[in-house]
Amino acid sequence: MNKVHNILRIKGNAVWSVPSSATALDAVKLMAEKNIGGVLVIDDGTLVGIFTERDFANKIGCFEKSPQEIKLSEVMTPNPITVTPDNSINDCMALMTDRHIRHLPVMEDGKLVGVISIGDVVKDLIEELQFMVTQLEKYITGRR
Repeated sequence: MNKVHNILRIKGNAVWSVPSSATALDAVKLMAEKNIGGVLVIDDGTLVGIFTERDFANKIGCFEKSPQEIKLSEVMTPNPITVTPDNSINDCMALMTDRHIRHLPVMEDGKLVGVISIGDVVKDLIEELQFMVTQLEKYITGRR
């Protein structure tokens, strides 16, 4: 069973972030530019929140202001759920499913070391299942 550090080793540790003082429009522009579904909100080197497409869709409409007037501190999801590099991919899938979230910041010794998405988790699970099927086929047919 793979762990989070396996995904980060392959995908890398790139993290796109904005401060909580940035506007919702700033965050959405960065998300569009990088083709990502969420950005981490970091103030003074500390993870304070996450802002996702879902936050934009569900929270911005409640304001009678435009996205360039709304600070992320008003609409971000504070204190996001995090995992460590040693968490299993199955644990991450269960956490994402139970909490209805699509992004998990990865923390190690109090430091942000990456972020994984539901797409990363699903891809890893599919690859693991394909490997198992191949091994079972080889076993059944007697191939090595």
